[in-house]
Amino acid sequence: MSTENISLWIMAILYVLAGVNHFLMPRFYESIIPPFFGNKKLINWLSGIAEIMLGIMLLIPAYTSIAAWGVILLLIAVFPANIYHFIKGWRKKKMVWVLALRLPLQFVLIWWAYTFT
Repeated sequence: MSTENISLWIMAILYVLAGVNHFLMPRFYESIIPPFFGNKKLINWLSGIAEIMLGIMLLIPAYTSIAAWGVILLLIAVFPANIYHFIKGWRKKKMVWVLALRLPLQFVLIWWAYTFT
């Protein structure tokens, strides 16, 4: 198995696990969705399903590129939640360095997905 295939499998597994986690820990994910987005349960559910589907699609060669673009769009779409989570953490002085590190990590994840487009 090539390094590229290993990287793709790791990415796919991470997104499937992250998606499943939306259903195992819904309160956490709903708590970091900015209030102006409205129906937090629906948004959490949709983003969890999207992560699972995209993770699976990454492993299907005919859909890898489309799924990678979907991952990029999803990462852009959830970025406001990461900012909101950072601001909440800053105010409560909770895990600020972890939350701050997560913001630039989004760009690394976007780049990683882009390598499969």
